[in-house]
Amino acid sequence: MLQEHAKHFYLDDNCNCAESVLLAANAEYGLGLPDDAVKLVGGFGAGMGCGNACGALCGAVAVLGVMKMGRRAHETYGFGKECGDLVRAFEAEMGGTQCSVLRKVHANQEQRCLKSVLAACAVLESHLEETAK
Repeated sequence: MLQEHAKHFYLDDNCNCAESVLLAANAEYGLGLPDDAVKLVGGFGAGMGCGNACGALCGAVAVLGVMKMGRRAHETYGFGKECGDLVRAFEAEMGGTQCSVLRKVHANQEQRCLKSVLAACAVLESHLEETAK
């Protein structure tokens, strides 16, 4: 269901990749984020506007922070490892983490970077299920 929410935000509401992942998680998991929270990740779209780290992946890491982090990241035991695990899982799924590379391989004119958005959601969902055990 997370992927369906993200697809809606990305294609129907014209959100960017990072915004779509955050908004989808907010809807799916009832995070209670205020509407303005999307502004925290908006700048990560399109690899921070210059093709660097995938915005969908950045959005997923932001969600992980909301769901798993205590008061501070460095005070939350294991949080850094969880972020690294999420990034490595995304990289294994997509063949990289750099927006400029992923767009060349996976994006198209009609659906833009939907494949990366859906992959970020799938990896996030899987990670959350695994770490809940």
